[in-house]
Amino acid sequence: MKLLADILYFIVYYLVRYRRKVTRTNLRNSFPDRSAAELLRLEKDYYRHISDLLVEGLHNLYASPKGILKRYRFVNRELVNAYYEQGQSVILMSSHYNNWEYMITSLNFQIRLLAIGVGKPLNDKSVASYITRRRARFGTEIVDQTTVRQTMAYYQQHHVPCAYMMLSDQSPSNEHKSYWTRFLNQETPFLYGAEYFARKYNLPVLYYDVTKVSRGHYEVRFTPLCEHPDEVPQYYITARYVQLLTDTINRAPQYWLWSHRRWKRTRPSDMPLMEPNN
Repeated sequence: MKLLADILYFIVYYLVRYRRKVTRTNLRNSFPDRSAAELLRLEKDYYRHISDLLVEGLHNLYASPKGILKRYRFVNRELVNAYYEQGQSVILMSSHYNNWEYMITSLNFQIRLLAIGVGKPLNDKSVASYITRRRARFGTEIVDQTTVRQTMAYYQQHHVPCAYMMLSDQSPSNEHKSYWTRFLNQETPFLYGAEYFARKYNLPVLYYDVTKVSRGHYEVRFTPLCEHPDEVPQYYITARYVQLLTDTINRAPQYWLWSHRRWKRTRPSDMPLMEPNN
């Protein structure tokens, strides 16, 4: 797998030059104090990482639970499983940092709660259908924005303890229905969905951090983000998430999805910019 990833890195970075302008701009704007040499090294490290992810993504489509568990380990799953004993659903917030495909596929057999992966649908319907089936082959239920409300309402009504996995670093489609704050030195809109549902059903929220232990091997650690959403001010959950995500990225920036057009929207004049500590 490593040899194939090394070959892909040469193709993706030097031949295809996949979104190098987007990546370079994002890194330069996010880390203005870093030298050109540091940014170039970070850029290349990032492309080595996404080449690993491409190979790991193919492996994930066909791997057995045993094969995934060798590569993707939950360090403190008992923190999540405790909610199952209480009959309580939770929201798991994270981002496109390190490998998220292993998380989607393995979540249902790594914890006791019913795993629900919430995300944006892929544009290619035939490809999306195939990938969804492979992601869900071990029981994780895959839903998107068009069905998540009905899904959560159904499981809450029937008292089924669920773990809703939400990657909340995607660029929102509506800049007016977003939480705007300063993130990585730039005005950035964040999805508000995780906080909305946490408040609606008073669901505890956990942040999970993924560490790349070595090439192809990861550890996942859960951290309580908000235990009682009905007791904290509005936007507390999203602001806390942004803070934790910032810490994660600063620890090892090369493992975040820099080729994503994260800053393609401009804040409308009628939308307030929330301070990071609010």
